[in-house]
Amino acid sequence: MAQLNKKYGPETMIMASQMRQMSPFASGCLPLDIILGGGFPANKWTEIIGFESSGKTTVVHKTIAHQQAKNPEFSTLWIAAEDYDKEWAQQLGVNTDHVMIAEIRAMEEAYEVMLEFAASRSVDAIVLDSYPALIPSEEDAKAMDELTISAGAKVSNRFWRKAGKASKRSHLTDERPFMGIVINQWREKVGGFSPQGTPKTTPGGIGKNFAYWTRLEVSRAEFLDEPIPGKGKARVGQAMKLKTVKHKAAGPQKTAETHFYWTDSPSRGISAGSWDVIRDLMTWGVYYDVIRRRGRYFDVADRTWDTKDAILDSLRGELDLQDDVAAAVLHAAFNLDELETAA
Repeated sequence: MAQLNKKYGPETMIMASQMRQMSPFASGCLPLDIILGGGFPANKWTEIIGFESSGKTTVVHKTIAHQQAKNPEFSTLWIAAEDYDKEWAQQLGVNTDHVMIAEIRAMEEAYEVMLEFAASRSVDAIVLDSYPALIPSEEDAKAMDELTISAGAKVSNRFWRKAGKASKRSHLTDERPFMGIVINQWREKVGGFSPQGTPKTTPGGIGKNFAYWTRLEVSRAEFLDEPIPGKGKARVGQAMKLKTVKHKAAGPQKTAETHFYWTDSPSRGISAGSWDVIRDLMTWGVYYDVIRRRGRYFDVADRTWDTKDAILDSLRGELDLQDDVAAAVLHAAFNLDELETAA
């Protein structure tokens, strides 16, 4: 081992027991963190996939906002192959003073910038929004009527072969971790057939799917309407369905649902650009017995409420209670007691 480390570089070979387990980057959405195994993986790359207006970019903005709330210095490199909406990001809670925007549409240039920032350890998050908006130089150099087959996939596969080295962090020293996210879109698979519906695929070829540590699908389950007395209903948000298409650490094909509001919901006390945090806490708190229900009574640790409305009021008004319930749910979801005992 010593000879190989001297020949090929430090940490070419280490004992498995020396490998550091990096904490994931929590999204701030409890159902999403549960299916992700605690959050987006550190020093790995995640693909977020969905159809138009499903909430892909919103999930990323809310994750960055949550991380900034924990660490005000949390910084992000955002490759804006599509236009960056500063006002929407700010409404979702993002401090744009700590987001660097690179308006790049050339695929090779975008990938080079991502590799340089990943290797430099100078930012906490790298986001590409989105892959389909990038154009490879081979395609850019040709006229509109000239064919370019798999040009983007070839460049992307080259990027992923280089990304491993740039993303690598030391297991023996405390190096700054980062969160890597690439936003992609579903396409109908031309010529495919399935009795369950038209097969779907993503631009960029199949090779990239093996490089991602996590692939997350975001879709809209239904719209959420707010009743307005004497005026009918107004559309205020959407039920967002989340699914881990691939996950190398927390298990794939896990699903969850949350509610997101893009405008204020006075009846629910939810402001624009927010998750329905209280609904998620109640749903998963009861599921994991963190909130114990006894008829009309609800218990959390040594506290008791005599109605559902009473505990909901406490959850809305007490941030410490929210944090305690969320932490206990994640603790129960990942069987931390069993893991600690085994360790």
